[in-house]
Formats: sequence, C-alpha cells, structure tokens
Amino acid sequence: MQYRKLGSLQVSALGLGCMGMSDFYAGGTEAESIETIHHALELGVNFLDTADMYGRGANEELVGRALKGKRDGVVLATKFGFLRGSDGAITGIDGRPAYVRQACVASLKRLGVDTIDLYYQHRVDPNTPIEDTVGAMAELVREGKVRHIGLSEAAPSTIRRAHKVHPITALQTEYSLWSREPENELLATVRELGIGFVAYSPLGRGFLTGQIKSPEDLDASDYRRNAPRFLGGNFQKNLDLVVAVAEMAEEKRCTPAQLALAWVLAQGSDVVPIPGTKRPRYIAENIGALALTLTPADLQRLNDTFPHGAAAGERYGESALKAVNR
Repeated sequence: MQYRKLGSLQVSALGLGCMGMSDFYAGGTEAESIETIHHALELGVNFLDTADMYGRGANEELVGRALKGKRDGVVLATKFGFLRGSDGAITGIDGRPAYVRQACVASLKRLGVDTIDLYYQHRVDPNTPIEDTVGAMAELVREGKVRHIGLSEAAPSTIRRAHKVHPITALQTEYSLWSREPENELLATVRELGIGFVAYSPLGRGFLTGQIKSPEDLDASDYRRNAPRFLGGNFQKNLDLVVAVAEMAEEKRCTPAQLALAWVLAQGSDVVPIPGTKRPRYIAENIGALALTLTPADLQRLNDTFPHGAAAGERYGESALKAVNR
C-alpha cells in the first residue's frame, strides 16, 4: 500500500467510503459490508470514511462493529452537521457549538471508540459563524475526543477563516473526471494552507465504472434515480463520455474504474480518493489503480475527453447544491 499525507496525518493513498453500505444505494447486506471493510484493511487500506447522517447513525454503528478488535492503525473519519427526520429527509444543518459536542459524543458511542481521528463538519451552517463551529471542534481536540479536524464542501474564504481558528487537516469535496470544480480555486487554497484534499465520489457515484448502462440498472429506491446526471437526456450524454473512458481503459489493460481513480490520484500527492463500495471484490480492483501509471499523453487525452464542465447536469439537485461551496 502507498501512503499520502493529509496535512500532518498519514493515510493510505486510497480510502474506503462506507456511506453506500447503509444508505442511498440499494442492495448489499451488513455481513457483506463488514467483510468488505475487513478485506480493505487486509489489503492495506487504513482510511475509513463515514458520517452520522448515513443511515441516521446506522453506518457508524456498522463501522464500529467491523472495527472491533481491529482499531489499531485505522484512521477513522466521520462527520456531523446534517439533521434528518424520522423519514430520512434532511431537515437542516447545525454547526452550533453545543450541537458539535452533542454530535461528537453520539458518534463516539456509535463507533465504540474513544477518539475520532478526523472529524469533519459535513456542510457549513450558514447561520453559525465558522469560527464558532471550528472553535467547538478545537475544544474536542484539546479534550482528546478528536485528533484532527476537517471541513467538507467549504468555500475558499470559509476555509481560510476556519484555518485561523485551528489547523484544518483535510477538506473533503467531490472530485472526479466529471466533477472538476475543485480546480477552480479550492485545490490552490488548500495547498497554500497545507491542507490535504479528500476526494469523495471519485467514480462519479458509480457512473465512471462503466457498469451502469441504463437508469433501469439502478434499484427503484436508489437515490441516483433522481440525481440530475442520471436523468433524461443527461444520462445518455454522460454515458457517451464514459464509453470513451472505457475504450481508453481497454487500451491500458485496466478497468474504467481504475483509470478514473488513477486520474484522481495523478492530480497531486496530497489528493486521497475514497471510493465507496459494499462488495469485497471491488476493493482489490480499486487498489489496482495505484499501480497504473498515466503518461502526460494519457492525462491530456482524459482532459480532452472530460474537460471541466463536460458532464451533463448538476452534481446535486437544487436544494442540495445550495449547501456546497459555502
């Protein structure tokens, strides 16, 4: 396994996103999900990503069960901030200091650990100054409940304000061939400040794997059924882009997923993708991206195929889009 630095925190060059094991994506069982986590650990992946909103706490509990007796050496990341109703609907974002502490204590209990290695604010609360939220997170660091703090989908100006209160170790934001917004200003900002970058959805919510050929390939309950890039004419336009990637992957004798991950990895040694899966067989495939060398010509070809803004449709629906980059 190769390793990379997020600020002062060393993690495996690929992490494992655990969200889909409990929420948003259909299929899979808890036993298979735990087997996936164990297989990832066996192959050297030590960076696990969850959040209190995934399954309304169920995902943290699952990760906690998977880590029983295996906590040593694992870099465990979770997030707080989203509020969800009993029906699963997102009802708001809370970054108030009292809530930060409450959420952390609840996450520690669900995870069954004494300390969270990397604690993110999942989305910035527009009604609470970032200085107040990060100040409360810094208190958790001083108390030993948290080792490092991070932000997710925060804007450059917000990151700068937060970093003045307490060092931010990592920024987590969507980044892939079809979501290249971080190249506008975010990557330059975090690099200037010495903050690592964690790329979530590096496989474009599975689209870049080439496994999704039609919206009907997705279960009726799968949230991607209503995601803009999977709807109507957008789906076919995006599929045409993925076909081009698949053709290049065949030439490189790798899978489309490996090619897409290798592209993210090539964007800098401070970038750590966290592809999600709930099936053990995909862990080794994803790790195979680390052995794939992309030449300058390869990178140029991918950039030409997937230039900034090439994907059809927004990456989120209107309400969710308002919560990013702020």
